[in-house]
Amino acid sequence: MASPKSNLFCTLIVLFLSIQSKVVLCSTYQVGGLAAWGIPSSSNPKVYTNWATKYHGIKIGDSLFFLYPPSQDSVIQVTKESYESCNLKDPILYMNNGNSLFNITKVGNFYFTSGADGHCAKSQKLHIFVSGNGSFVEDDDPASGPAASAPSYPTVFGAIPVQAASASPSLQIPPLMASVLLAALALVV
Repeated sequence: MASPKSNLFCTLIVLFLSIQSKVVLCSTYQVGGLAAWGIPSSSNPKVYTNWATKYHGIKIGDSLFFLYPPSQDSVIQVTKESYESCNLKDPILYMNNGNSLFNITKVGNFYFTSGADGHCAKSQKLHIFVSGNGSFVEDDDPASGPAASAPSYPTVFGAIPVQAASASPSLQIPPLMASVLLAALALVV
């Protein structure tokens, strides 16, 4: 016969699983892959177009990680018009610490370019489109999705662990759920 503690533990686990409506999987993508954010080489002039196409599943909750020497470069989020004309004045967002993380908090088009003079004209720029289901669309047709007229809420900070730059998802358990699980585990022990 099962003990009251094990019955309580099983009940709490079932409760935990029923409350857990969905698992949150978020990824951090290093822009450009293994190469740092910089002017594309002549052997790979479309590195950022190809990179954005490769990671077509970017979705709300994911982050873009830009790695670059802070003394030589920066990242700015700009409007579509500034992206197309390489206008660096009045960016939506300016990041310059060399380890810049941009969190995707809404659907829409996002445009980034280098903040260093002349780099945008040399194709150091990135356009992504995030839809509700996390797909990328190369087309700039306004009917394809809403434009990003305001910045997402960025988190810009120092050193980021190497594994954070991978595209592997991470499991996040809400604090209340974790507390319930820990309490249930404490009752059994």
